[in-house]
Amino acid sequence: MGSIGSTSRPTEGLLVGLIQFPVPVVNSRKDIEANVEKICQGTASTKAGYPGMDLIVWPEYSTQGLNVKKWLTEEFLCDIPGPETEAYAKACKDNDIWGVFSIMERNEDPNKNPFNSAIIINNKGEIVLKYHKLNPWVPIEPWYPGDLGQPVVEGPGGSVLSICICHDGMFPEQAREAAYKGCNVYIRISGYSTQVNEQWILTNRSNAWHNLMYTISVNLAGYDGVFYYFGEGQICNFDGTTLVMGHRNPWEIVTGEIFPKMADQARTDWALENNIFNVGSRGYVALPGGEKECPYTWVKDFAAGKYRLPWEDKIKIKDGSYYGYPTTGGRFGK
Repeated sequence: MGSIGSTSRPTEGLLVGLIQFPVPVVNSRKDIEANVEKICQGTASTKAGYPGMDLIVWPEYSTQGLNVKKWLTEEFLCDIPGPETEAYAKACKDNDIWGVFSIMERNEDPNKNPFNSAIIINNKGEIVLKYHKLNPWVPIEPWYPGDLGQPVVEGPGGSVLSICICHDGMFPEQAREAAYKGCNVYIRISGYSTQVNEQWILTNRSNAWHNLMYTISVNLAGYDGVFYYFGEGQICNFDGTTLVMGHRNPWEIVTGEIFPKMADQARTDWALENNIFNVGSRGYVALPGGEKECPYTWVKDFAAGKYRLPWEDKIKIKDGSYYGYPTTGGRFGK
């Protein structure tokens, strides 16, 4: 099934919009405030242009940028809830739209580094999901590893939504966790530069196919003086094919209709490729009900807190010192 990026919502489904926000260069609190205003204005103008839009998605780092010298300063960090999220909530309520927003969130524990967070706000202006990035991008990101798991929430048009952030999408285990909890529309927001462009496309498709769910993904776009960010918002069908793909244009709006009930139907009606069922019911033709015992050593070791690679002692980069971060642990390395 394809999508032409309609301006109206489908009768049984939802219309989504992915905004390829220009990568912001942030040097002060005023820059953050300016970004928030742009995002709120962009939400209103996009809804005006696409009156049937149900869900709008903004990329990782769209609120606070990627200035590594500011990442861990009090001036840079935000709270949830806080003035920024209140502004986003008002924009969603005023424009009758669900929204996904990125926040670098102050940790309540002053001895721990901040979180890389994402929130979903419904069309009533309520924060209905908060997520902390489970897998900060080692070795460049200083964010504390996520502690909220992989939450899901019922969204518009029969969707069950879950979020991952950037590098999270490279872990098939995480996409499976979202699907295992019922997610049928997996959202990925990112701030990747062009080095992993092909891998971005590949993993968005594979996460959809392995789990029979839609994936909707959007990246920052443009040049920040060091790196180029590729944009390329992508909507993937539950069969792993790409329905819509953006270009590399800042402010490009990638839209598409998706039909969560069709993903749900594939999960109940498909046989040969019902991947998410078959993994836990191996060989059920020969063995009634299938084999339920886990055959994977790495899963058992991970669950027991004993995960260790055979070549682990040979790995050269295991901390953030490659990018100048201290290795003593705790907030800011203290």
